[in-house]
Amino acid sequence: MGKKSKDIDASPQDPESEDEYEVEKVVDKRIHKSKVQYLIKWKGFSDADNTWEPDENLDCPDLIAEFETNLGKKLKDTPKDDKKRKLPSSEKPDSVKKSRPVGSEDIRLRGFARGLKPEKIIGATDSGGQLTFLMKWENSDEADLVPSEEANKKCPQVVIKFYEERLTWHQNTPDDQN
Repeated sequence: MGKKSKDIDASPQDPESEDEYEVEKVVDKRIHKSKVQYLIKWKGFSDADNTWEPDENLDCPDLIAEFETNLGKKLKDTPKDDKKRKLPSSEKPDSVKKSRPVGSEDIRLRGFARGLKPEKIIGATDSGGQLTFLMKWENSDEADLVPSEEANKKCPQVVIKFYEERLTWHQNTPDDQN
């Protein structure tokens, strides 16, 4: 199991005093202020005590890898109809309930289903054999993985800008022609 160190009020006798909390599982992932954070379920604590932690604070690479693998499988196994789910015109994103009862499954909307405007693509990955983009949304600190086919159709200019920013041009010099 993974562990994460967290400084607790150190006693005067032991200034190096630290408590270690054990990670039970990684629940979710987000990008916050351009840094990857994971929602952590702590062993021996309730879901109400889950916290968002930057990846550099965590020492549980196996649990993170398992979460990332499962995330990729979820994206791959999602039927195409689910990926293209649209909100009814009467239902605005603000009207979607953001809280959920403790113990219920995480049913938050992801990707374009959130009804937000894409701001930019932060990165790309091959998730389960499918190209996916990590999409940053306008007025939101949370990013989502979005299948490239969906991004190509719904925000082609954002996709083009992502690729243009990564182009490198090579000029031939007189020495190259020999």
